[in-house]
Amino acid sequence: MGQHDRIDVAILEALQADGRLPNAALAEKVGLSQSACSRRLDRLEKEGFIKGYHARLSNAALGYRMTAIVHISLSGQFEKTLADFEAAVKRCPNVLSCHLMSGEYDYILRIAAKDLQDYERIHKEWLTAMPHVTRINSSFALREIVDRTNVGMKPELG
Repeated sequence: MGQHDRIDVAILEALQADGRLPNAALAEKVGLSQSACSRRLDRLEKEGFIKGYHARLSNAALGYRMTAIVHISLSGQFEKTLADFEAAVKRCPNVLSCHLMSGEYDYILRIAAKDLQDYERIHKEWLTAMPHVTRINSSFALREIVDRTNVGMKPELG
């Protein structure tokens, strides 16, 4: 991986604030020509600093007013057991994130639901039907305090 400087950081910060920023505006903002900015942007994408561009939608505005944090235990941690579960969890449209964990539970999921009845449906139709699940522990978020998509930028990347 190459060296990264304050201009790379400025590009990444500007895109985090506005992913729809046109190249001309981005170049002006970071003090580069459009072609130099485009080359840096291509490099940052190829190096994996930029994973993609998307609109960040509001779950609440879409009718998903409940967030459930779900801890899942599996019957074991064999490679096939984990692979089977992970394939199933990827198919559930209400799962916003899923993490393989150390500690008491094997996975933690963040799930969007419209209400308690909708969560009950998700629990019955999806969670309990996933392979190798032996235990499900659900908690419900009362209020969102922080919901970042990225960590703060540091001056040195390379």
